[in-house]
Amino acid sequence: MEQQLAGHIPAPMAARMENHGTTMLKVAMATGHDLFARSGSIVSYEGFIQYEPDPPAARQAAAQWVSGEGSPVMKCAGDGVLYLADYGADVVILHLDNDSISVNGTNVLAFDAHLQWGVEKVKGLAKLAGQGLWNVEIAGTGWVALTSRGVPIVVDCGRGEDETYVDPDALVAWSPQLKVKGKRSFTASSLVGRGSGEAYQMAFSGQGIVVVQPSEDSTDRLRIRG
Repeated sequence: MEQQLAGHIPAPMAARMENHGTTMLKVAMATGHDLFARSGSIVSYEGFIQYEPDPPAARQAAAQWVSGEGSPVMKCAGDGVLYLADYGADVVILHLDNDSISVNGTNVLAFDAHLQWGVEKVKGLAKLAGQGLWNVEIAGTGWVALTSRGVPIVVDCGRGEDETYVDPDALVAWSPQLKVKGKRSFTASSLVGRGSGEAYQMAFSGQGIVVVQPSEDSTDRLRIRG
């Protein structure tokens, strides 16, 4: 039986964050290198690791992220290996090098605690759709892990003058330097978005990238898991 399962044994880690398969994140934990992770995302760990739900350091930054009490992130500290997942979603790992990324709040899985971050409401969308889209802007040098409902596509918005349009429910992340605006269109059968009639899109322009998932899952995944 051990030989049959040998292909699933985690390999020794060579970086702070690595994938195990496509839907699990491995994080090498060490004292002094804390991590913010989505609440309830720990599926296993090795070594001595402690976690703190609703940490004070995140409470103020995430005050507008969810309704009700509690923050959708927890602080993890200790020595060992941490395994995270989010309902079988694909995990995308980024290493920021004095750079920044703006992430849809529902797609944040984990990031180094020393990174600078804040939560903002995307301007323009609420006026059109009557709903909000929260983004988490993360900046500095360190590791970030995102989730995607399926293998995402990365669109380079700097290759031409045309705007890039994305269904808000399929939007994962984008470069903060991009210009973002909401766009409303009236069509008998919308090509962007599932609904018919009035369609809402996010329009991006400028130099940067947009990460789009092959899903329009608008389910609220920010709820605290008990």
